[in-house]
Amino acid sequence: MTQGEHSRGALRLLALGLIVGLGAYWAGSRYGQHSPRSVHAVLEPASTDTSLDPEEEENVRIYKLASPAVANIVTRTVQYDFFYNAVPVEGAGSGFVIDTQGHILTNFHVVDGAQTIEVTLGDQTRYKAKYIGADTRNDIALIQIDPAGHKLTALPLGDSRNLLVGQRVLAIGNPFGFQSTLTTGVVSSLGRTVQTSDNTFIDEAIQTDAAINRGNSGGPLLNTHGEVIGINSAIYAPTGTTAGIGFAIPVNTARRVAEDLITQGRVRRATLGAEGRAIWPGLADALHLGVKEGILVERVTSGGPADQAGIRGGNRVVLAGLQELRIGGDVLIAIDGKEVTSQTDLNLLLNRARPGDTVTLTIVRDGKKMDVKVKLGEG
Repeated sequence: MTQGEHSRGALRLLALGLIVGLGAYWAGSRYGQHSPRSVHAVLEPASTDTSLDPEEEENVRIYKLASPAVANIVTRTVQYDFFYNAVPVEGAGSGFVIDTQGHILTNFHVVDGAQTIEVTLGDQTRYKAKYIGADTRNDIALIQIDPAGHKLTALPLGDSRNLLVGQRVLAIGNPFGFQSTLTTGVVSSLGRTVQTSDNTFIDEAIQTDAAINRGNSGGPLLNTHGEVIGINSAIYAPTGTTAGIGFAIPVNTARRVAEDLITQGRVRRATLGAEGRAIWPGLADALHLGVKEGILVERVTSGGPADQAGIRGGNRVVLAGLQELRIGGDVLIAIDGKEVTSQTDLNLLLNRARPGDTVTLTIVRDGKKMDVKVKLGEG
């Protein structure tokens, strides 16, 4: 083969190689895998609009302002098992800071019997807390942390007298240990009395459908101004979780308790200075009391408010079934025109009064009804 033929063969091979290479490139660009740049373009969101409606903006604003002041409260107590072995028990609830001195309002049942109390605020700062005092009847307690130079966020206290059914409310707490949880709802009802135990009740309770569960107890119920209007305290829950019926203690009651504990070191409670028991129609007829319902006054504290007003206690003892009764005393049937038919009625009316208030007792004595003014004492 001549040199020219070699050259022509080499050129043909080069041309063939170029044709194959260009064909492969064209096929790959048309049918092969797309570049990552194309994939990213497909996954980009169609819209970046994150605007909120006015109600959402309000929820976000209130949560940002209030959540740093909401406390996760963890308590520890020591109980004893059947064999008298010490068993540490941990409890949890919520609370909220009310001033820059570190006072925190919560429910009494959250801290009842606690040997140590630890508080974690919404900004994740942790403190040891001390128990200041409580109003056990209203299930309100006050504890305090030492901010140690840390600037605390305190929640403003609103006014629970002018609430309306239907107004929007927000609850912040730590349900099941999930800290700083926000739920929203409305005021569902007002003015109910809710018995929470044998010795405690919520007077003029605020009912709400904002979700409240275990761990929310003691946390704030807020209005749309970010003010506390109540302390979340109880739920109606046949299944153990929220059923859309929660109850809060009015903040005006909580404010009064906190002020007493901070300034006086105790809760100033109005007292009548008399003890008695509720009667029922059968007993009233048997004792010829001249009235079907009321509180039979059995004992009057010497020198107390009732004694000074001339209220009479029992002067002899009789057996009613297996119970001893002191009879011969007055029967209390109303205070300031409001019926008293049970010990709960009496406690509620005294709970709304203050030491030094003058009230009118309606009593039945020897079958005759009369009104007696009494200046309440302090207990």
